[in-house]
Amino acid sequence: MHRRGEWTLFRNITDVRGVRVGHFTDLEASTGCTVVLFDEGAVGGVDVRGSAPGTRETEVLRPVRLVQHVHAFLLTGGSAFGLDAAGGVMQYLEEQGKGFNVGGMRVPIVPAAVIFDLQVGRACVRPGFESGYLAAQGARAGEIKEGSVGAGTGATVGKVMGPKLAMKGGVGSWSIEIGQRVLVGALAVVNAFGDVIDENGRVLAGTRDPETGRPAGSYGLLVNGTEIRRGVGRSTTLAVVATNARLSKEEVNKVAQMGQDGLARSISPAHTIYDGDTVFAAATGERPGDVNAIGAAAAEVVAQAIRRAVIKAEKVGGIIAHRDLREQARP
Repeated sequence: MHRRGEWTLFRNITDVRGVRVGHFTDLEASTGCTVVLFDEGAVGGVDVRGSAPGTRETEVLRPVRLVQHVHAFLLTGGSAFGLDAAGGVMQYLEEQGKGFNVGGMRVPIVPAAVIFDLQVGRACVRPGFESGYLAAQGARAGEIKEGSVGAGTGATVGKVMGPKLAMKGGVGSWSIEIGQRVLVGALAVVNAFGDVIDENGRVLAGTRDPETGRPAGSYGLLVNGTEIRRGVGRSTTLAVVATNARLSKEEVNKVAQMGQDGLARSISPAHTIYDGDTVFAAATGERPGDVNAIGAAAAEVVAQAIRRAVIKAEKVGGIIAHRDLREQARP
């Protein structure tokens, strides 16, 4: 937690006023979902860069579409089955009187995206209606849980050599302040085909060498002709970028697009044919802001959120995490 004058910054996406985050976590089945709520709605946008996405209601976020505001984003495990959890988020929001006004009725707008985590834990158990409702009901501002929680519970990274040599992914978040009290925050769910790398290109978590158990370097393996193991098409990194700036729908979509640069900075390789990489963006409209600066900041907070996701992750289902390798390296 950081204090900046009269502001208290938690260094996560909830630093943007009116943004709350809730998780539903099923450790036994190694799955879950994460909800990002907007108390007063927000102008929404999206950029889908991966080749294997699983999404719901992303089309309403495009420019020239009627709906301008979103009320929540759902990030969920369970592959396409997990999209059912969006119904639970909608019910919670309807009970709170939130939604797009249609002839006196309220229809909450809840775009959603999934990761594939069915190979971890119990594949027959996926987030559903109740999971989404509980995640929304439990959404809070301030400190949020990161690591092996919510949609990141069964997330893994580094799958070039197959799931048995992958490492633990998870949920991470970060925020920064730019200009005159303009805040940009991100929350990421990291389930990448490639490795997560730090600012210097060192692997934080990824494909492990079958002999040493240490990171082997997915990029090097790929370009040197390593045969990709069967069953690797189970990857995706999801992110939500939020800002308190006042942006148009076109500009919010541009922020989502620029936010994808954060994946390229922190995942190697990113945006493969096996990934369904999707970045949502939202602007609450409190303060004036420049779309270029906000987009540049979006890339940075997405990259940092991705790194925090693996740094904060813990072992789940026997899949080792970054912190396990760090413990092993200690004398």
